[in-house]
Amino acid sequence: MQNPAKRVVPFLPMGGIFDQEDARAAQSVLEQACGETGNFFPLPEENQFQEALARHEGAAKAVAVNSCGTALDLCMMALGIKPGDEVITTPLTFVCTAGTAVGQGAQVVFADIDPVTMNLDPKSARERITPRTKAVIPVHFTGLAADIDAFDALSRESGVPIIYDAAHAVGCKHKGKPIGGLGKGSCYSFQSNKNMTCLGEGGAVTSNDPAFAEIVRQKKTFGYVYGAQLRVVSIGFNYRMTKPQYAVGLTQLAKIDRVIAMRQKAMVRMNELLRGVEEILLPAGHGPEHGSHLYVIRLNTDKVSFVREAFTKRLKEEYGVATAIHYPAVWSWEAFAGLGYSEKKARCPLAAKACKQVVSLPIFPRTTDADCEYIAWALKQTLADLKKG
Repeated sequence: MQNPAKRVVPFLPMGGIFDQEDARAAQSVLEQACGETGNFFPLPEENQFQEALARHEGAAKAVAVNSCGTALDLCMMALGIKPGDEVITTPLTFVCTAGTAVGQGAQVVFADIDPVTMNLDPKSARERITPRTKAVIPVHFTGLAADIDAFDALSRESGVPIIYDAAHAVGCKHKGKPIGGLGKGSCYSFQSNKNMTCLGEGGAVTSNDPAFAEIVRQKKTFGYVYGAQLRVVSIGFNYRMTKPQYAVGLTQLAKIDRVIAMRQKAMVRMNELLRGVEEILLPAGHGPEHGSHLYVIRLNTDKVSFVREAFTKRLKEEYGVATAIHYPAVWSWEAFAGLGYSEKKARCPLAAKACKQVVSLPIFPRTTDADCEYIAWALKQTLADLKKG
C-alpha cells in the first residue's frame, strides 16, 4: 500500500451491529407500556431470551442478569465463597473477574498465562491450588477458548469448580461445540462494546448444572421461588434486566453469528497483513471457533527499543488509528495495590510482560478489507518511524 491519504480509524464504543430491528423491538415494548393497562411486567421475553441463549451456547440453562460482573458475583455467592477462601484467576483480564471474588472477602491468587494464547495456564493454576482454593476462573480472552480439557481434568482431580469468564466469548466454540455448558458455569457480557448488547448492558450465567443455575436464578431475584405461594428461600438481590433489554437481546442474538463471522474475516485478514513483522506478536487462534471479540497484538519488546505508549501515541496522532489496552495487570489498579497485590507477589512473569505489550486494534464487524490494509500500513509506518528515532 503506497502512502494513502491519512484517515481516522476510531476505536468504536459499540462492538456489534445495532440497527432498525433492535430499535423496533424496543419501540414495541414501549408502545405496549403506553396504554392504560401497560406495564413492564410480566416478562415473557426473559424466558424467551434465556432459552435462546442456552441453545446458542450449548447449555442446559441460562440465567440472564444485568451484567457480567453480577453474573460473576452470583457464581461466587452460589459457590459459597467467603472470607478466608482463595480464588485463582488470571491477571490479564478486566478488573471485575478478580473483583467479584474480593467482593466476597476471598483472596485472589493470580496464576500465569500461556505465552501463545494469553489465556490462563492450567499448569500454573494447578500449582497454586491449596486447601483454601474454592474456585478457578479462566477467561476466554478475546474470545479464544481457554484450555478446557486441562481445566476439566484439574477440576476432577482437585474437586475445585471452574467458573469461566466468557465476557468475550459469546459464540466461541471448543472442538466444534459451544462453550456455555462447560465447567460449573460460564459468565457472559452484553455490555455495549461486546459483540452483542442488550441496550448497553446485560449478562448471563449458563450452566449444565440445573441445581447451580437455580441458586443463581433465586439470588438474582430476591431469593424468590415461584409457586402457588411466593417464597423467599435465601437472601437475594435484584440483578434482572428490563423488558426492553430482553426484547433487544433476542434481536441481537439472532444476528450474533453474522457479527462474529464479519469480525473473524477482518481479523484473519489482519493476521495475513501483519505476518512477518518481527516487532509484532500476532494473536493466536483466529478462525471459525474464535468468538472474535478483540484483535489484540503485542508489541515485541524484545525487538524494539521504544515503549508501547510511544507506539500507540504516534499511531493515533500521525496516522489516525486509535487503539485500546486490554488489559493492564489487575494488580496495577489502585484498589488492588491498596489491598497488597503486586507484580512481585503475584509471581506471573509472562502475564506481567504481556500486560505491558498488549494493544487492541480497531477491528469491528463493518471493518473492510481497505480498513485492514490502512491499519496495517499505518502500523508498519509507525514502527519504521520509531525505529529511525
